[in-house]
Amino acid sequence: MTPPSAITPESGHAGTSLRLGLLVGDGIGHEIVPDTRRVVDTAVSAVGHDAIAWVELPIGFDAIDSHGTPIPEETLAALQGLDGWVLGPHDSAAYPEQFRGDLTPGGTIRKRFGLFANIRPARAHAGVAATVPDMDLVIVRENTEGFYADRNMHVGSGEFMPTPDVAMAVAVFTRRACERIAHTACRLAGQRRGRVTVVHKTNVLALTTGLFLEAVTDVARGYPGVRVDAEHVDAMAAHLVRRGGDFDVVTENMFGDILSDLAGELSGSLGTAPSLNASATQAMAQAAHGAAPDIAGRNRANPTAMMLSAAMLLDWLADRRTDPLLARAAERIRRAVADTLAAGVATADLGGLASTAEFTETVGARILRR
Repeated sequence: MTPPSAITPESGHAGTSLRLGLLVGDGIGHEIVPDTRRVVDTAVSAVGHDAIAWVELPIGFDAIDSHGTPIPEETLAALQGLDGWVLGPHDSAAYPEQFRGDLTPGGTIRKRFGLFANIRPARAHAGVAATVPDMDLVIVRENTEGFYADRNMHVGSGEFMPTPDVAMAVAVFTRRACERIAHTACRLAGQRRGRVTVVHKTNVLALTTGLFLEAVTDVARGYPGVRVDAEHVDAMAAHLVRRGGDFDVVTENMFGDILSDLAGELSGSLGTAPSLNASATQAMAQAAHGAAPDIAGRNRANPTAMMLSAAMLLDWLADRRTDPLLARAAERIRRAVADTLAAGVATADLGGLASTAEFTETVGARILRR
């Protein structure tokens, strides 16, 4: 899976206790986040690490009920003092009308803490039917600007209407942000297959994606072991379908969001697609999928992506704190999830018969076998 050490960590101490934020979110978050917590606790205990101190914080509908807002300032303030965070999915489209024009809770957190790198692996698993059975790639997505208008202004939105019949959006690309994500992608490539594909659209967006392509190419010259090539975003979408196991990708915000969802589905299901949002000093595990309110509370949700996202967070913390026990715990989670799927234990979205609780119980048991 993705080595989060591609984002330069700070050094720390091995084996010390952790304080992690737990933000359950909405919908199936109430099932998959507590189950992920149990799996993480099992893995950490199994390798002999100190127990994690979890700090549960309100977000989403629960926070609207208790604080009158989906992302309270108290939650944001508390996150600052924690070692990392696990964020469940949120159903912001269903929030009361007065909140629908605001940043989502996840977007607010990413913006507040400058989580500029969104690392999204897509990997096919034995036991899961995949359109691309050899899929094993990582998409490194710049997370703070690009074509997402909600992340491009200090105040207000980059999307606006000068007249009732004209709608416009501002895309922002800065050399600093492009270079920063380029370093992340090149470090990650050095730990994987030594190749980065820059996804752009310079034949139409010559200045904006042209700057992105130029900045990444310039940075890559400082990584002699990394080979860089480039593809237009539409061509890359086709390549992922045909040979998704051949690429590791770096791209801007919206392209990365779209391509990573495509890659996740091609690898078997978005329900297996993890992600990590990180800066050099802070990180948040957040599965790539949404809150699935239609199956919430029915014990049918797939916790795979959330568990694998938490494993990515443990890896990132292992590097930052120089704590090999955390890396071993992360590896136990990954292997236990993979072995569970390979054995045919899967939730309904993957064609299986297991409930959320049964899947979690099996993963926990496999963690303890290693």
